Amino acid sequence: MKSKAPPQAAYVLHRWDWSESSLVLDLFTREHGRVAVVAKGAKRPYSQLRPVLLPFQRLNVHLGRSAEAEVQLLRGAEWAGGAPMLSGEALFSGFYLNELLMKLLARHDAHPALFDVYADTLPALSGGNELRAQAALRAFELLLLRSIGLLPDLAHVTLRLTATEPRARYALRAESGLVDVAGAEAALSGQAWAGVQAALDAGNLGALQAACLTELQPLRGQLRALLHYHLGSPLLRTREVMRDLQRLTDVSPNAA
Repeated sequence: MKSKAPPQAAYVLHRWDWSESSLVLDLFTREHGRVAVVAKGAKRPYSQLRPVLLPFQRLNVHLGRSAEAEVQLLRGAEWAGGAPMLSGEALFSGFYLNELLMKLLARHDAHPALFDVYADTLPALSGGNELRAQAALRAFELLLLRSIGLLPDLAHVTLRLTATEPRARYALRAESGLVDVAGAEAALSGQAWAGVQAALDAGNLGALQAACLTELQPLRGQLRALLHYHLGSPLLRTREVMRDLQRLTDVSPNAA
């Protein structure tokens, strides 16, 4: 008799109604990347899955045998502990991360290091420290882009392959990588870009967040333009909802 396969660490990225009693879920798993699963009966009042399948909560899940199936069966899920549920602006930030993962990661493409970064980023979004949350978002964007091969070496001018000068200014562009700039165009110093690259190379999330913290405004614009280019969309759904909410409540949208 074959032993039961060990559970996989996972987060719920999104969920859709499949029938009156079931759900289709988009999961981000550490072992297999992004996968689609059917949670049969998960909407029933007494289902053991119903209180567990929540976003931003680490889960241990048991899936059907075929890891490469387009849609797998969710055989079981247990809460694996973690941070309290996100709320307020942190909630929008969390959904922003989920939307990025859903739109930029191919299915069944494992990124275990990125999974760990996602898990470590969620707690940084809450706590009321807006600057810390913004630095965490920028660090995650950088690591996501690097994981899928869309981030150039930030310590070198891309087209010349020459090292950046500490006091010179450079901009990150989608079609040409890191380029020299002059005048009032938004840019970061060579020293700042090199600091970001050093933190990326070291695999140190705390150091990367610290490097982003000193350059929040210019980094935000640079990374937003790069993400929009590769997403092929001028506005993510999360940001659109935030803008609508801002118009209703007159609260500045800062989550993404």
